[in-house]
Amino acid sequence: MSKLSLVATDKAPAAIGPYSQAVQAGPFLYTSGQIPLKADGTLLEGDIVAQTHQVFANLQAILEAAGASLSQVVKATVFIKDMNDFAQLNEVYAHYFGDHKPARSTVEVARLPKDVRVEIELVVYKGE
Repeated sequence: MSKLSLVATDKAPAAIGPYSQAVQAGPFLYTSGQIPLKADGTLLEGDIVAQTHQVFANLQAILEAAGASLSQVVKATVFIKDMNDFAQLNEVYAHYFGDHKPARSTVEVARLPKDVRVEIELVVYKGE
């Protein structure tokens, strides 16, 4: 059985519940869902574009702390408040992933923590 290790960085918001920013299990890294909180824990108000950029800033900080990058993402799960924001979300998402195309699920949900517009979690393969 592989060893689990927790990942934490002060460059992303601290967990606001009984969970970790990310957990590494063998060659895989699993991030907790990130919402548009700034590193100091304050909420970034704004539209889907602004909030998605903040979510990616958080995810990149967590991946960096784990010695990983967006180019190693194998799966993304995206939760959005309004499917009408899908096209704008995709534009921001494409900006961060470029030609890299991880598997993805996108789900419209009734409500997200702090009533934000977007939450994203990632699965990363760091190799053996």
